Amino acid sequence: MRQNPSRILLLTYKPEHPRMKITDLKCTILGNNPVIRITTDEGICGWGEAESSKSYLKPHVLFYRDLILGEDPTNVERVMLKIRRMGAFKPWGSAVSAIEMALWDIAGKAAGVPVYKLLGGKIRDTVLTYNGSVRFPMDGQTPEDYAENMAKMKACKEGFTIIKQAVGFHNMGMMELPNMFYGEVQSGRRAANRGLMTEHGLNYVLDCVIAMKEVLGDEVGLALDCGPGWTLPDATRFARALEPYNIMWIEDILTGDYTPYVQADLYRDLTMSTSTPVHTGEQIYLRQNFTELIEKQAVNIVGPDPADIGGIAELKWVAEYADLHGILMAPHGTFDGLIGLAALVQVSAAMPQNLIAFEYPIGDPAWWYDIVDGLPDDIVKNGQIEVWDRPGLGVDIIPEAAKPYLPEGDEDFFD
Repeated sequence: MRQNPSRILLLTYKPEHPRMKITDLKCTILGNNPVIRITTDEGICGWGEAESSKSYLKPHVLFYRDLILGEDPTNVERVMLKIRRMGAFKPWGSAVSAIEMALWDIAGKAAGVPVYKLLGGKIRDTVLTYNGSVRFPMDGQTPEDYAENMAKMKACKEGFTIIKQAVGFHNMGMMELPNMFYGEVQSGRRAANRGLMTEHGLNYVLDCVIAMKEVLGDEVGLALDCGPGWTLPDATRFARALEPYNIMWIEDILTGDYTPYVQADLYRDLTMSTSTPVHTGEQIYLRQNFTELIEKQAVNIVGPDPADIGGIAELKWVAEYADLHGILMAPHGTFDGLIGLAALVQVSAAMPQNLIAFEYPIGDPAWWYDIVDGLPDDIVKNGQIEVWDRPGLGVDIIPEAAKPYLPEGDEDFFD
């Protein structure tokens, strides 16, 4: 009797990792970035990282520990079903996102392939990144100061072809100047400043933008991180005034950052009133909270952050759905650190053709570059990053190099 070869294959195939189990979830703070380490009974560990602006996140991460112990980390979606709906807009979604990164890292290492292979494969060999992180101190707040600062960023060795600068309510240096808006300035980085701009304030911000654009010319694109905090009338006037200058996008001008809601209708009103591209999304957790923005075509560009949206796969889903509706992608990532950088490279390699560029995260403090293995010596060349092919996210933390930077009480993090 003739045997079916495919049946023989099914009977004899034995997976290399038939039932891997998560044995622990740990979190520490390296510099200011929360770092996630998931260990398994197969000796494979996965890394995740949250934004440096969330050095308080450790208890949020460890809340999920007992929910995932004993699970197979290579079944990423199955594990995520246990914790995804227990997340929320910042900070809880940030903890879920970092865990998801680490799961994909393990899944790729277990399969011996880079994460992008598990996301459908890469459609590009290099990914474009934009500068929202390589900064220089401002010497003042005049338009000339902004032009001089922009010239320094333009000259960076990375050769960025898109540079983002904070203006308006996203720039405390600007908004603390006299007669900028009708309201009382709230101090502190996360202060919810919001109000109607004065005519002087609008003209001043516009003068600073024009000065920066004159430095960049048509060689380098200028994106503006604007808010949140602008009213719709001011945002509309500002966007229309920018139209002759071909700005790449105005970002989070109505909502964003620590705003736990979307307001798609307001964004649609703004987007329909101007040819200046409108961008938002860094604060949004989960695909469900992007659907209204996308389906109403309320913005031109969405910018989820893999460290906030719920992770790598969640970002990929939003990119695909946005592409179906003619909306572009420019993912956020400025505070995501070097593991976050690796996650952005992997998911960007597999994104559809609506990808513009992702925001380049840096290692801060500089010793981060000494404790991470797998990064090229020159990460960015001419604004591009070559996609690496190492298994998982493609980077690992070197325990012996990182141990001196562990905070007190976390000495067993690498055990």
